[in-house]
Amino acid sequence: MALNISALRTRTLTAIVFVVIMAAGLLISHWSFFLLFTIIHFGCWREYQQLAAKIDPDYAGISSFHRYGSMIAGWCLMLYFTNDAFSIGALSLHSIGWWLGLLFAFLLPISELLFASNISLKNIGRSALGILYISLSCGLMIDMMSFPAPKNVYTVPVRPALPLLIIACMWINDTMAYLVGSLIGRTPFSPISPKKTWEGTIGGVLLCVATVTIASRYINVLKDIPLIHCLMIALIACVAGTCGDLLESKIKRMAGVKDSGSLMPGHGGFLDRFDSLLIAAPFVWVYVEIFLRR
Repeated sequence: MALNISALRTRTLTAIVFVVIMAAGLLISHWSFFLLFTIIHFGCWREYQQLAAKIDPDYAGISSFHRYGSMIAGWCLMLYFTNDAFSIGALSLHSIGWWLGLLFAFLLPISELLFASNISLKNIGRSALGILYISLSCGLMIDMMSFPAPKNVYTVPVRPALPLLIIACMWINDTMAYLVGSLIGRTPFSPISPKKTWEGTIGGVLLCVATVTIASRYINVLKDIPLIHCLMIALIACVAGTCGDLLESKIKRMAGVKDSGSLMPGHGGFLDRFDSLLIAAPFVWVYVEIFLRR
């Protein structure tokens, strides 16, 4: 696969703007982080429902309450994973997420009975998958902001170390896989994504792990995480992220579209940009819960 200079220039310019926006959301405060992932959450949900409707036209006929209620129910799950740092006076987002989540869990089935022309378990299942695919991952990213706090401690300050590491791994792996695959890629990796090659995939993982090894010695925010765990998280994020990219490629192929959206020239939409993160976040979270939190 030859290196397309024009495409690379477009991707690079878009990526610079994207990185600035992401960095601001990640680093300004925990509230900017929450706002950033709220935008990501609803942006991904919108595209997910559009893709689901293309795959199954019956899903396009879901009621407005089902459509937006699923998004809000997923957002409530995201609120549930916040800690006491996310509070407005005596009111915590964690409590709001818990009680609103219960309310929507009760109302959504009733809305199907009242407003849908027929009860479709298939459509309910697609929305439930959206909550697992998008909302749970966003919630776990927020939960990992409390690292290195022990389990079940909700009164600690938030720290961006883990979310920054995961997102950086996604960017490094994606960029290096693209460059290595463009320069020396010869062997197709998967029929789901014909442009991916084994050379690019392996090169992306190795260069990401190498970059994290060097960065962990010089970037203060990563010093909360021991080097061996930085490397394991980088490896898990790259492998799971690649699977996430392939999953979204499969969904887009089933929907008959090239990109999930047109938000970012050269990068596509929300799902195109965060597909790797949505799958990597749960796997990294499990690793953190088992090996890093006490």
